[in-house]
Amino acid sequence: MPTVRILLAAALAAASVAAPAATASPAPHVTALKNVLLVGNSQTGSVSFIDESGFANLGSFNVIPDLQQRINEMDPIQRIGYETVKGIEGGDRFVDDAALSPDGRTLYVSRGNLDDVAAFDLASKQELWHTRLDGFHADHASLSPDGTRFVVSATTANKAEFINTANGQIVGSAPTGNYPHQNDYTPDGKYVYNSSIGNISLPQSLEWAKGAFQLTKIDAATMQVVKTWTFPHGIRPNLVAPDGNTFYAQLSYLNGFVKYDLNAGKIVATVNQPFSDHAKSLKPDDYPKNSAHHGLALSGDGKTLCDVGTIDDYVALVNTDGLVDKAFVNYPTNSLPYWGQTSTDGNYCYVSLSQANAVSVVDYRSGTEVARIPVGTFPQRERVSKVDPTVLGSLS
Repeated sequence: MPTVRILLAAALAAASVAAPAATASPAPHVTALKNVLLVGNSQTGSVSFIDESGFANLGSFNVIPDLQQRINEMDPIQRIGYETVKGIEGGDRFVDDAALSPDGRTLYVSRGNLDDVAAFDLASKQELWHTRLDGFHADHASLSPDGTRFVVSATTANKAEFINTANGQIVGSAPTGNYPHQNDYTPDGKYVYNSSIGNISLPQSLEWAKGAFQLTKIDAATMQVVKTWTFPHGIRPNLVAPDGNTFYAQLSYLNGFVKYDLNAGKIVATVNQPFSDHAKSLKPDDYPKNSAHHGLALSGDGKTLCDVGTIDDYVALVNTDGLVDKAFVNYPTNSLPYWGQTSTDGNYCYVSLSQANAVSVVDYRSGTEVARIPVGTFPQRERVSKVDPTVLGSLS
Protein backbone atom coordinates (compact mmCIF):
# COMPACT_ATOMS: atom_id res chain seq x y z
CA MET A 1 0.00 0.00 0.00
CA PRO A 2 2.82 2.54 0.79
CA THR A 3 4.25 1.81 -2.63
CA VAL A 4 0.89 2.58 -4.31
CA ARG A 5 0.60 5.86 -2.40
CA ILE A 6 4.13 6.84 -3.47
CA LEU A 7 3.46 6.04 -7.12
CA LEU A 8 0.11 7.94 -7.05
CA ALA A 9 1.70 11.01 -5.49
CA ALA A 10 4.46 10.98 -8.09
CA ALA A 11 1.93 10.75 -10.95
CA LEU A 12 -0.09 13.67 -9.60
CA ALA A 13 3.04 15.78 -9.21
CA ALA A 14 4.10 15.05 -12.78
CA ALA A 15 0.64 15.96 -14.09
CA SER A 16 0.69 19.29 -12.28
CA VAL A 17 4.04 20.12 -13.80
CA ALA A 18 2.95 19.14 -17.32
CA ALA A 19 -0.40 21.00 -17.26
CA PRO A 20 -0.19 24.44 -18.86
CA ALA A 21 -0.89 27.41 -16.65
CA ALA A 22 -4.44 28.79 -16.82
CA THR A 23 -4.71 31.95 -18.90
CA ALA A 24 -7.34 34.67 -18.77
CA SER A 25 -9.86 34.81 -21.62
CA PRO A 26 -9.05 37.54 -24.13
CA ALA A 27 -11.05 40.75 -23.68
CA PRO A 28 -13.93 41.03 -26.14
CA HIS A 29 -13.21 43.26 -29.11
CA VAL A 30 -14.96 46.59 -28.87
CA THR A 31 -15.59 48.39 -32.16
CA ALA A 32 -14.70 52.06 -32.07
CA LEU A 33 -17.73 54.20 -32.81
CA LYS A 34 -17.75 56.58 -35.77
CA ASN A 35 -18.80 60.24 -35.56
CA VAL A 36 -21.71 60.89 -37.90
CA LEU A 37 -24.30 63.56 -38.57
CA LEU A 38 -27.88 62.28 -38.71
CA VAL A 39 -30.06 64.21 -41.15
CA GLY A 40 -33.82 63.72 -41.06
CA ASN A 41 -35.17 63.81 -44.60
CA SER A 42 -38.68 64.84 -43.69
CA GLN A 43 -40.53 64.18 -46.93
CA THR A 44 -38.50 61.15 -48.00
CA GLY A 45 -39.05 59.46 -44.66
CA SER A 46 -35.40 58.54 -44.23
CA VAL A 47 -32.36 59.46 -42.15
CA SER A 48 -29.06 60.17 -43.90
CA PHE A 49 -25.76 59.32 -42.22
CA ILE A 50 -22.95 61.80 -42.94
CA ASP A 51 -19.35 60.89 -42.09
CA GLU A 52 -17.96 63.78 -40.05
CA SER A 53 -14.50 62.87 -41.28
CA GLY A 54 -14.60 64.03 -44.88
CA PHE A 55 -18.34 64.89 -45.03
CA ALA A 56 -19.30 61.93 -47.23
CA ASN A 57 -22.89 60.70 -47.34
CA LEU A 58 -22.67 57.10 -46.12
CA GLY A 59 -26.25 56.28 -47.08
CA SER A 60 -29.74 56.50 -45.64
CA PHE A 61 -32.12 54.42 -43.57
CA ASN A 62 -35.84 54.10 -44.33
CA VAL A 63 -37.85 54.91 -41.19
CA ILE A 64 -41.37 54.50 -42.62
CA PRO A 65 -41.40 50.87 -43.80
CA ASP A 66 -44.76 50.53 -42.05
CA LEU A 67 -46.30 53.71 -43.47
CA GLN A 68 -49.44 52.18 -44.96
CA GLN A 69 -49.94 50.00 -41.90
CA ARG A 70 -49.75 53.03 -39.62
CA ILE A 71 -52.26 54.96 -41.72
CA ASN A 72 -54.62 51.96 -41.81
CA GLU A 73 -54.45 51.71 -38.01
CA MET A 74 -55.74 55.26 -37.51
CA ASP A 75 -59.29 55.66 -36.26
CA PRO A 76 -61.49 58.35 -37.93
CA ILE A 77 -60.44 61.07 -35.46
CA GLN A 78 -56.76 60.26 -35.84
CA ARG A 79 -57.09 60.26 -39.63
CA ILE A 80 -58.74 63.70 -39.56
CA GLY A 81 -55.90 64.90 -37.32
CA TYR A 82 -53.34 63.44 -39.71
CA GLU A 83 -54.85 65.21 -42.72
CA THR A 84 -55.21 68.49 -40.79
CA VAL A 85 -51.59 68.51 -39.63
CA LYS A 86 -50.47 67.50 -43.12
CA GLY A 87 -52.22 70.60 -44.46
CA ILE A 88 -50.63 72.89 -41.87
CA GLU A 89 -47.20 71.42 -42.53
CA GLY A 90 -47.54 71.85 -46.29
CA GLY A 91 -47.41 68.11 -46.97
CA ASP A 92 -46.16 64.95 -45.32
CA ARG A 93 -43.39 65.38 -42.77
CA PHE A 94 -42.39 61.89 -41.70
CA VAL A 95 -39.11 62.60 -39.89
CA ASP A 96 -39.00 65.31 -37.29
CA ASP A 97 -36.10 64.24 -35.09
CA ALA A 98 -33.69 61.33 -34.68
CA ALA A 99 -31.07 59.96 -32.31
CA LEU A 100 -28.77 56.96 -31.97
CA SER A 101 -28.41 54.79 -28.87
CA PRO A 102 -25.10 55.09 -26.99
CA ASP A 103 -23.86 51.85 -28.58
CA GLY A 104 -24.61 53.26 -32.03
CA ARG A 105 -26.86 50.39 -33.11
CA THR A 106 -30.44 51.57 -32.49
CA LEU A 107 -32.09 54.50 -34.25
CA TYR A 108 -34.92 56.41 -32.56
CA VAL A 109 -37.14 58.67 -34.68
CA SER A 110 -40.04 60.98 -33.94
CA ARG A 111 -42.26 60.57 -36.99
CA GLY A 112 -43.98 63.96 -37.29
CA ASN A 113 -47.31 63.56 -39.06
CA LEU A 114 -47.65 59.92 -38.01
CA ASP A 115 -47.66 61.23 -34.43
CA ASP A 116 -45.45 58.45 -33.13
CA VAL A 117 -41.95 57.43 -32.15
CA ALA A 118 -40.26 54.36 -33.60
CA ALA A 119 -37.08 52.42 -32.83
CA PHE A 120 -35.07 50.47 -35.39
CA ASP A 121 -32.28 47.94 -35.06
CA LEU A 122 -29.83 49.12 -37.70
CA ALA A 123 -28.09 45.79 -38.18
CA SER A 124 -31.25 43.83 -38.97
CA LYS A 125 -33.27 46.77 -40.38
CA GLN A 126 -36.13 45.65 -38.12
CA GLU A 127 -38.54 47.99 -36.38
CA LEU A 128 -38.33 47.20 -32.67
CA TRP A 129 -41.41 49.15 -31.58
CA HIS A 130 -43.51 52.20 -32.33
CA THR A 131 -45.57 54.25 -29.90
CA ARG A 132 -48.27 56.78 -30.70
CA LEU A 133 -48.19 60.04 -28.76
CA ASP A 134 -51.12 62.04 -27.41
CA GLY A 135 -52.59 64.51 -29.87
CA PHE A 136 -51.80 64.52 -33.57
CA HIS A 137 -48.15 65.47 -34.10
CA ALA A 138 -44.74 64.29 -32.84
CA ASP A 139 -42.17 67.08 -32.84
CA HIS A 140 -38.61 67.70 -31.63
CA ALA A 141 -37.03 65.06 -29.43
CA SER A 142 -33.97 64.48 -27.27
CA LEU A 143 -32.26 61.31 -26.02
CA SER A 144 -31.02 61.18 -22.44
CA PRO A 145 -27.22 60.92 -22.10
CA ASP A 146 -27.56 57.34 -20.78
CA GLY A 147 -29.87 56.39 -23.65
CA THR A 148 -32.75 55.18 -21.46
CA ARG A 149 -35.29 57.95 -22.16
CA PHE A 150 -36.44 59.69 -25.32
CA VAL A 151 -38.44 62.86 -24.68
CA VAL A 152 -40.70 64.07 -27.48
CA SER A 153 -43.03 67.05 -27.84
CA ALA A 154 -46.65 65.98 -28.34
CA THR A 155 -47.42 69.23 -30.13
CA THR A 156 -51.20 69.45 -30.07
CA ALA A 157 -51.45 67.87 -26.61
CA ASN A 158 -49.24 70.57 -25.03
CA LYS A 159 -46.97 68.13 -23.24
CA ALA A 160 -43.52 66.57 -23.39
CA GLU A 161 -43.77 62.79 -23.21
CA PHE A 162 -40.99 60.57 -21.88
CA ILE A 163 -40.49 57.17 -23.53
CA ASN A 164 -38.62 54.14 -22.21
CA THR A 165 -36.27 53.27 -25.05
CA ALA A 166 -36.12 49.61 -24.04
CA ASN A 167 -39.76 48.91 -24.88
CA GLY A 168 -41.33 52.11 -26.23
CA GLN A 169 -43.64 52.62 -23.27
CA ILE A 170 -44.59 56.17 -22.27
CA VAL A 171 -43.44 56.45 -18.65
CA GLY A 172 -44.68 59.95 -17.95
CA SER A 173 -45.14 63.48 -19.24
CA ALA A 174 -44.79 67.12 -18.27
CA PRO A 175 -47.06 70.06 -19.14
CA THR A 176 -45.57 72.68 -21.45
CA GLY A 177 -46.53 75.91 -23.18
CA ASN A 178 -48.78 75.89 -26.24
CA TYR A 179 -47.43 73.82 -29.15
CA PRO A 180 -44.25 72.49 -27.49
CA HIS A 181 -41.37 72.33 -29.91
CA GLN A 182 -37.70 71.86 -28.99
CA ASN A 183 -36.42 69.53 -26.23
CA ASP A 184 -32.87 69.42 -24.86
CA TYR A 185 -31.34 67.40 -22.04
CA THR A 186 -28.70 69.15 -19.98
CA PRO A 187 -25.27 67.49 -20.37
CA ASP A 188 -25.59 65.86 -16.93
CA GLY A 189 -29.01 64.42 -17.83
CA LYS A 190 -30.73 65.98 -14.82
CA TYR A 191 -33.03 68.38 -16.62
CA VAL A 192 -34.88 68.88 -19.89
CA TYR A 193 -35.56 72.29 -21.42
CA ASN A 194 -38.72 72.42 -23.52
CA SER A 195 -39.78 75.46 -25.51
CA SER A 196 -43.15 76.25 -27.10
CA ILE A 197 -44.03 78.15 -30.27
CA GLY A 198 -47.77 78.75 -29.98
CA ASN A 199 -50.41 77.90 -32.56
CA ILE A 200 -48.64 78.50 -35.87
CA SER A 201 -51.83 78.17 -37.92
CA LEU A 202 -53.03 81.60 -36.74
CA PRO A 203 -51.89 84.82 -38.47
CA GLN A 204 -49.58 87.34 -36.82
CA SER A 205 -52.54 89.64 -36.14
CA LEU A 206 -53.89 86.97 -33.78
CA GLU A 207 -50.60 86.32 -32.00
CA TRP A 208 -52.31 87.09 -28.72
CA ALA A 209 -54.47 83.99 -29.29
CA LYS A 210 -51.61 81.58 -30.10
CA GLY A 211 -51.23 80.51 -26.45
CA ALA A 212 -48.36 80.54 -23.98
CA PHE A 213 -44.86 81.05 -25.40
CA GLN A 214 -43.00 79.27 -22.65
CA LEU A 215 -39.62 77.83 -21.77
CA THR A 216 -40.12 74.95 -19.34
CA LYS A 217 -37.41 73.36 -17.19
CA ILE A 218 -38.30 69.77 -16.29
CA ASP A 219 -36.71 67.43 -13.74
CA ALA A 220 -35.77 64.47 -15.93
CA ALA A 221 -36.08 61.93 -13.10
CA THR A 222 -39.45 62.98 -11.67
CA MET A 223 -40.82 64.59 -14.88
CA GLN A 224 -42.01 67.51 -12.72
CA VAL A 225 -41.78 71.13 -13.85
CA VAL A 226 -39.02 72.99 -12.00
CA LYS A 227 -39.39 76.46 -13.49
CA THR A 228 -40.99 78.31 -16.39
CA TRP A 229 -40.18 81.50 -18.29
CA THR A 230 -42.65 83.39 -20.51
CA PHE A 231 -41.56 85.00 -23.78
CA PRO A 232 -43.29 87.65 -25.92
CA HIS A 233 -43.21 85.48 -29.06
CA GLY A 234 -42.91 81.81 -29.99
CA ILE A 235 -39.53 80.32 -29.04
CA ARG A 236 -37.83 78.92 -32.11
CA PRO A 237 -34.42 77.14 -32.17
CA ASN A 238 -32.51 77.91 -29.00
CA LEU A 239 -29.64 76.82 -26.79
CA VAL A 240 -28.36 77.17 -23.24
CA ALA A 241 -24.74 78.32 -23.14
CA PRO A 242 -22.19 76.29 -21.11
CA ASP A 243 -22.55 78.71 -18.17
CA GLY A 244 -26.07 77.31 -17.64
CA ASN A 245 -27.60 80.78 -17.46
CA THR A 246 -27.20 82.45 -20.85
CA PHE A 247 -30.00 81.47 -23.21
CA TYR A 248 -29.93 82.31 -26.91
CA ALA A 249 -33.18 81.99 -28.85
CA GLN A 250 -34.73 82.85 -32.16
CA LEU A 251 -38.31 84.08 -31.83
CA SER A 252 -41.28 83.95 -34.18
CA TYR A 253 -41.18 86.76 -36.78
CA LEU A 254 -37.80 88.08 -35.51
CA ASN A 255 -35.13 88.40 -38.20
CA GLY A 256 -32.38 87.54 -35.75
CA PHE A 257 -32.26 86.29 -32.16
CA VAL A 258 -32.22 87.32 -28.51
CA LYS A 259 -29.88 86.79 -25.59
CA TYR A 260 -31.74 85.97 -22.39
CA ASP A 261 -30.64 85.83 -18.74
CA LEU A 262 -32.34 82.81 -17.14
CA ASN A 263 -31.53 83.91 -13.58
CA ALA A 264 -32.85 87.42 -14.11
CA GLY A 265 -35.71 86.22 -16.31
CA LYS A 266 -35.31 88.87 -19.00
CA ILE A 267 -34.03 89.57 -22.50
CA VAL A 268 -30.70 91.38 -22.22
CA ALA A 269 -29.98 91.87 -25.94
CA THR A 270 -31.79 91.63 -29.28
CA VAL A 271 -29.86 91.09 -32.51
CA ASN A 272 -31.70 92.31 -35.62
CA GLN A 273 -30.12 90.89 -38.76
CA PRO A 274 -30.30 92.47 -42.23
CA PHE A 275 -33.11 91.40 -44.55
CA SER A 276 -32.13 89.93 -47.90
CA ASP A 277 -33.90 91.25 -50.99
CA HIS A 278 -36.06 88.14 -51.04
CA ALA A 279 -36.97 88.50 -47.35
CA LYS A 280 -37.97 92.14 -47.88
CA SER A 281 -40.63 90.99 -50.34
CA LEU A 282 -42.31 88.73 -47.77
CA LYS A 283 -45.02 89.54 -45.27
CA PRO A 284 -44.75 88.03 -41.77
CA ASP A 285 -47.60 85.65 -42.56
CA ASP A 286 -45.50 84.34 -45.46
CA TYR A 287 -42.72 83.20 -43.11
CA PRO A 288 -42.52 79.39 -42.92
CA LYS A 289 -44.38 78.43 -39.73
CA ASN A 290 -43.89 81.98 -38.38
CA SER A 291 -40.09 81.60 -38.59
CA ALA A 292 -37.88 84.34 -39.97
CA HIS A 293 -34.72 82.66 -38.67
CA HIS A 294 -34.83 78.95 -37.80
CA GLY A 295 -31.55 77.36 -36.75
CA LEU A 296 -29.09 78.29 -34.02
CA ALA A 297 -25.83 76.67 -32.93
CA LEU A 298 -22.76 77.55 -30.86
CA SER A 299 -19.16 76.78 -31.80
CA GLY A 300 -17.18 74.40 -29.61
CA ASP A 301 -15.11 77.22 -28.12
CA GLY A 302 -18.26 79.20 -27.32
CA LYS A 303 -17.08 82.24 -29.29
CA THR A 304 -19.34 82.10 -32.35
CA LEU A 305 -23.07 81.68 -32.92
CA CYS A 306 -24.39 80.18 -36.15
CA ASP A 307 -27.60 82.11 -36.89
CA VAL A 308 -29.54 80.44 -39.71
CA GLY A 309 -31.46 83.02 -41.74
CA THR A 310 -34.36 81.01 -43.12
CA ILE A 311 -36.17 83.72 -45.09
CA ASP A 312 -32.87 85.44 -45.92
CA ASP A 313 -31.13 82.41 -47.46
CA TYR A 314 -27.95 82.99 -45.49
CA VAL A 315 -26.06 82.00 -42.37
CA ALA A 316 -24.68 84.74 -40.14
CA LEU A 317 -21.71 83.94 -37.89
CA VAL A 318 -21.90 86.16 -34.82
CA ASN A 319 -19.29 86.80 -32.14
CA THR A 320 -20.74 86.06 -28.70
CA ASP A 321 -18.52 88.85 -27.38
CA GLY A 322 -20.51 91.93 -28.34
CA LEU A 323 -22.95 90.00 -30.58
CA VAL A 324 -21.38 91.43 -33.73
CA ASP A 325 -21.65 89.74 -37.15
CA LYS A 326 -18.29 88.56 -38.41
CA ALA A 327 -19.24 86.66 -41.60
CA PHE A 328 -22.14 85.72 -43.84
CA VAL A 329 -22.55 82.64 -46.05
CA ASN A 330 -25.13 83.24 -48.77
CA TYR A 331 -27.24 80.61 -50.55
CA PRO A 332 -29.39 80.74 -53.70
CA THR A 333 -32.87 82.22 -53.19
CA ASN A 334 -35.42 79.78 -51.76
CA SER A 335 -32.80 77.33 -50.45
CA LEU A 336 -34.71 77.53 -47.14
CA PRO A 337 -31.88 77.05 -44.61
CA TYR A 338 -33.82 75.50 -41.75
CA TRP A 339 -31.61 74.14 -38.97
CA GLY A 340 -28.12 74.48 -37.49
CA GLN A 341 -25.99 71.92 -35.65
CA THR A 342 -22.39 72.16 -34.46
CA SER A 343 -20.00 69.37 -35.41
CA THR A 344 -18.62 67.00 -32.79
CA ASP A 345 -15.22 68.71 -32.91
CA GLY A 346 -16.87 72.12 -32.54
CA ASN A 347 -15.34 73.57 -35.70
CA TYR A 348 -18.25 73.51 -38.16
CA CYS A 349 -21.90 74.48 -38.37
CA TYR A 350 -24.08 72.08 -40.34
CA VAL A 351 -27.00 73.85 -42.02
CA SER A 352 -29.91 71.98 -43.59
CA LEU A 353 -31.00 73.52 -46.91
CA SER A 354 -34.51 72.13 -47.03
CA GLN A 355 -35.50 73.23 -50.52
CA ALA A 356 -32.06 72.37 -51.95
CA ASN A 357 -32.06 68.83 -50.46
CA ALA A 358 -28.57 69.34 -49.10
CA VAL A 359 -26.54 70.07 -45.99
CA SER A 360 -24.11 72.98 -46.00
CA VAL A 361 -20.92 72.76 -43.92
CA VAL A 362 -19.78 76.16 -42.65
CA ASP A 363 -16.36 76.65 -41.06
CA TYR A 364 -16.64 78.73 -37.88
CA ARG A 365 -12.99 79.80 -38.19
CA SER A 366 -12.89 80.98 -41.80
CA GLY A 367 -16.54 81.97 -42.10
CA THR A 368 -16.90 80.08 -45.38
CA GLU A 369 -18.80 77.10 -46.73
CA VAL A 370 -16.36 74.20 -47.08
CA ALA A 371 -18.74 71.48 -48.32
CA ARG A 372 -22.27 70.86 -49.51
CA ILE A 373 -23.67 67.35 -49.18
CA PRO A 374 -26.68 66.03 -51.13
CA VAL A 375 -29.21 64.22 -48.92
CA GLY A 376 -32.89 63.25 -49.17
CA THR A 377 -35.97 65.40 -49.79
CA PHE A 378 -36.62 68.29 -47.42
CA PRO A 379 -33.90 67.78 -44.78
CA GLN A 380 -34.69 69.43 -41.47
CA ARG A 381 -33.36 68.30 -38.10
CA GLU A 382 -29.69 67.31 -37.82
CA ARG A 383 -28.03 65.63 -34.84
CA VAL A 384 -24.40 64.66 -34.27
CA SER A 385 -24.16 61.05 -33.11
CA LYS A 386 -21.89 58.03 -32.91
CA VAL A 387 -22.61 54.90 -34.94
CA ASP A 388 -21.22 51.37 -34.78
CA PRO A 389 -19.46 51.05 -38.17
CA THR A 390 -20.45 47.37 -38.40
CA VAL A 391 -24.10 48.37 -39.03
CA LEU A 392 -23.39 50.81 -41.86
CA GLY A 393 -23.92 48.04 -44.38
CA SER A 394 -27.65 48.30 -43.72
CA LEU A 395 -27.81 51.78 -45.26
CA SER A 396 -29.16 52.23 -48.76
